[in-house]
Amino acid sequence: MNAVAERFQDVSFFPRAAKPLTSYKPYWAKRFGTAPFLPTTRAEMDALGWDSCDIVIVTGDAYVDHPSFGMSVIGRVLEAQGFRVGIIAQPDWQSAEPFKALGKPNLFWGVTAGNMDSMINRYTADRKIRSDDAYTPGDVGGKRPDRAAIVYSQRCREAFNDVPIVLGGIEGSLRRIAHYDYWSDKVRRSIVVDSKCDLLLYGNAERALVEVAHRLARREPVEQITDVRGTAFVRRASEPGWFEIDSTEVDQPGRVEAHINPYQTTGEQAAAQGASCDRESNTAVASDLIAAGADGAGAGGQKGLKTEAQPLRFVPNPALQRGAASAKDAATSANAPAATATATATPSAKPPARARTVIRLPSYEQVKSDPVLYAHANRVLHLETNPGNARALVQAHGEGTTARDVWINPPPIPLTTAEMDQVFGLPYARSPHPRYADARGRHDGETKIPAWEMIRFSVNIMRGCFGGCTFCSITEHEGRIIQSRSEDSIVREVEEMRDKVQGFTGVVSDLGGPTANMYRLGCKSPQIEAACRKPSCVYPGICQNLTTDHKPLIDIYRRTRTLPGVKKVLIGSGLRYDLAVQSPAYVKELVQHHVGGYLKIAPEHTEEGPLSKMMKPGIGSYERFKQLFEKFSAEAGKKQFLIPYFIAAHPGTTVEDMMQLAIWLKTNGFRADQVQAFYPSPMATATTMYHTGLNTLKGIHRDERTEKVDTPKGDRLRRLHKAFLRYHDPNNWPLLRQALKDMGRADLIGNGKQHLIPSYQPLVDGDYQSARRKNSTQGTGTAGRQVLSQQGKAHALSKSGGKPAGKATRGGVEPTEDVRFRSAQPAQGKLLTQHTGLPPRAGTGAGKRAAGAATGGQGRGPAGRGAQQGAPRKPGARPAR
Repeated sequence: MNAVAERFQDVSFFPRAAKPLTSYKPYWAKRFGTAPFLPTTRAEMDALGWDSCDIVIVTGDAYVDHPSFGMSVIGRVLEAQGFRVGIIAQPDWQSAEPFKALGKPNLFWGVTAGNMDSMINRYTADRKIRSDDAYTPGDVGGKRPDRAAIVYSQRCREAFNDVPIVLGGIEGSLRRIAHYDYWSDKVRRSIVVDSKCDLLLYGNAERALVEVAHRLARREPVEQITDVRGTAFVRRASEPGWFEIDSTEVDQPGRVEAHINPYQTTGEQAAAQGASCDRESNTAVASDLIAAGADGAGAGGQKGLKTEAQPLRFVPNPALQRGAASAKDAATSANAPAATATATATPSAKPPARARTVIRLPSYEQVKSDPVLYAHANRVLHLETNPGNARALVQAHGEGTTARDVWINPPPIPLTTAEMDQVFGLPYARSPHPRYADARGRHDGETKIPAWEMIRFSVNIMRGCFGGCTFCSITEHEGRIIQSRSEDSIVREVEEMRDKVQGFTGVVSDLGGPTANMYRLGCKSPQIEAACRKPSCVYPGICQNLTTDHKPLIDIYRRTRTLPGVKKVLIGSGLRYDLAVQSPAYVKELVQHHVGGYLKIAPEHTEEGPLSKMMKPGIGSYERFKQLFEKFSAEAGKKQFLIPYFIAAHPGTTVEDMMQLAIWLKTNGFRADQVQAFYPSPMATATTMYHTGLNTLKGIHRDERTEKVDTPKGDRLRRLHKAFLRYHDPNNWPLLRQALKDMGRADLIGNGKQHLIPSYQPLVDGDYQSARRKNSTQGTGTAGRQVLSQQGKAHALSKSGGKPAGKATRGGVEPTEDVRFRSAQPAQGKLLTQHTGLPPRAGTGAGKRAAGAATGGQGRGPAGRGAQQGAPRKPGARPAR
């Protein structure tokens, strides 16, 4: 295989029986050419010579023409197919008028809430409304409604009632079946029902959307487009010719039949099943023959009469025979010309073709009222996510005349490498729309869009994740099959970014994706990959069929960092460190050339209980990666730091687990600034554990076989879990002291190094300042702490008659009684935060502030408590795992 072919080789050899994106005949409007930006107003349409739009996309994000923004990818893909696409970004949803800005779409509406779920975007994990929005110019909050996908769909219907609505985006993907809604604390219906859309496209939808667009352009009614993978829709009647299976046959949640009593006779077993056994009718005859033989021998007559041994006969189970007969009747009925109902599977029926099989999940009404059935439905949904063997799903909503089914087709076929290159090679402007520019015509001032700023100089090299972390929605949305771009395509984008993007200084902020080091990794066998139903390829251990060769990734790192005009290539996406340690050469390349002083990774916890519910590796994997990280950093003569992220209040986490994590943090010298509490996103496995208290990673039953999950709920308990992560914050000490006493661990309270928290309590102001200051509880700040410092010292001196009431320290006097203040700032160079990981540099402003804190001040530099608290992560990416 030559070098060019090698670069275009797919990660996965998964059979892709799908029409390539580039094989469609372009729509007639392709003659209008390519737009510099997709139009957002009538004036822009006029400038392009358009009298109307074929498709209008409504989005909850500001319009940024960049391949990291979903509306731009979809818009450019449709434009490449010849369609005229307009965008209505962040419309005023109070009326339908803003939705008429571009006129009536010729083909359909495309609706998305944006790159983030609108509820997660608008609310914190404590259900408090955010005052900012990283996808809005100026970081202004309130520019999108709650449940934006539903609201936008309703307004589109009001604007032009006869235009089909095609819903997409992550908000729709995660709500395609009945789901637990954290914000209302109840189970909601499928978003297909609530939004009244005609089609829902879930996952990465380029393939499905292109097919739907061309079929609608051929004037095919949207009601007849029911065979496209990756779509969901509502139907009133069952589909003819499909074989329907009750989901309880796939994964039985109820009572299991009792074991057969080994001491029962065959006849007794048959009688218990309501049938008779042929052997019983022969028993009397055999007994008569034996008796007659015995009598004859005793009388001296019929000498030589023998009873021959009877052969062992296996009698078919009558119940199974009846099941087979009923299945045969059902199949015959389904094939009849007048048949309208689907066949129903029975345990003994021969499995039909998976392509014509649909699994019926418990109805919305059932999962709403029964946590066991909810957990069961979620488990079955996650079992049916492999495009190679997934079957269609159906779930009833409503009863009687209002009854209707939500039908979910199997997941979309992943894009090939050539198709990925085509999608990412489209003519993106790689900047926000000019309408968002400030008075200087720039986008980095008061109108800056933080989400764009974060990915401005980054390149997405792949899609998908086979990690399967239960709290994460990437797998549910993008799937487990890794879809990678070719090396040449990635290099071309870096060069284009270097030459066209304003403000490029030679630093590429990221080459990554959902997970940085899954580029071109996949299953060794296409047969195994197509049949696999495991939720993760790396838990509880790395699958023996998974390739872990990081050489293609090393090659792309080396090639991009040697490009003219490129000074540094950083890796900002999440790193799967248990995979990375399989390739020390990759760790060396990463650590010595692509770490900007610190690297954020996410072990999430240290204890087995919560880690097993997260499907995350043990802390030992982190320790092995840390050893390699420090070794290669030392070889390069660099002082670099690992900054771990952790989750509080995850299902399966006890207060004891959080205490052990806090002890680990203090032992290793970490003081976490950003505390991430578990956020139950729709359809995630961990969210099901949170709602039902059952472990769906194992079988769901109604008896003791089902594993129960301790679920931290309630504001006080969740606050306590977070307090353990911020054990160093004096505001948390009263809560932690009481908790440790209740746990019988008062030995952790004291003023020694071996203690977790001190026994004294300073006078604190309750300040918890974050980088996103509008979301913070404002306290007295640095000046206030200095005042409190002086007040505390004065009070201590007055109590002791003007003499220091304690021992002398470098920072002054440490009181031993009636303590009102004590600086919690450590010595310079000792504090590592989750955001910077670097100690203050001597001679810099941060270093001076940190040094000044020893005399009563509070630093705000990289080591200060408020350095970057709450800073938003890269859209679509997580810290290293």
